[in-house]
Amino acid sequence: MTKNVDAAASVPETGRVHLSVADGIGTVEFFHPKGNSLPSALLRELAAAITTLGHDPAARVIVLRSAGTGAFCAGASFDEFTALSEPSQGKEFFLGFSMVILAMIRAPKFVITRVHGRAAGGALGVIAASDYSFATESAHAKLSELQVGIGPFVVGVVLERKLGLAPFMNLAVHADWHDPLWLERHGLYSQVCEHVTALDAIVQGHAARLAGYNPEAMAEMKRVFWRNTDDWESVMAERAAMSGRMVLSDFTRDALARFRTR
Repeated sequence: MTKNVDAAASVPETGRVHLSVADGIGTVEFFHPKGNSLPSALLRELAAAITTLGHDPAARVIVLRSAGTGAFCAGASFDEFTALSEPSQGKEFFLGFSMVILAMIRAPKFVITRVHGRAAGGALGVIAASDYSFATESAHAKLSELQVGIGPFVVGVVLERKLGLAPFMNLAVHADWHDPLWLERHGLYSQVCEHVTALDAIVQGHAARLAGYNPEAMAEMKRVFWRNTDDWESVMAERAAMSGRMVLSDFTRDALARFRTR
């Protein structure tokens, strides 16, 4: 049996999140016309969809993916980013990815992320919050925050946990593209595939195997994987406030203006 539910009745211009369940595999797919970027509203929908599947007994494993053939995810919405005018707005904006990260690690099911193209900024935090991830050889990734005058403070919580301090520092300080093999070697990607056809086959096969395993065992493993994360909500809130202040600085405004003219 297949069940399809739209997480929101979003029009294509504002993006969409789609949720489906088939053969024990719950799939969450997001889309935005600007490089699969994630504005705040779409981040809320994405977190809600993951939470819904986490409570759905028909879904024994969750696959997270984005639509299209371009970028996997360009990170936070640049249009929304540049429109911020108050520190409180900035804090709420940067908390968006924390909602998705927390939904992923707290779901009592394994989350597999399919990365078919480039990933930037907050997208790396989403990938790091996966329990397993597959990517193609074109799935370069970068933490771009330093380039616009802030830092990867919120997503850094999960990236440091997943990759370790030294690789996280490398990503954060060398704020440019890293190749998929480097990312696989340091744990952001679990496995790199040659092309999208191979990616789809291995994601489907791995998810199907997991859907046949003991749900209780997987839930307990999930708790072990993400132990000692009870304080992440407050830690991320503190870091979001840091970014919220910095985004209004003259330095960041100038950097954003230069970025727009590229």
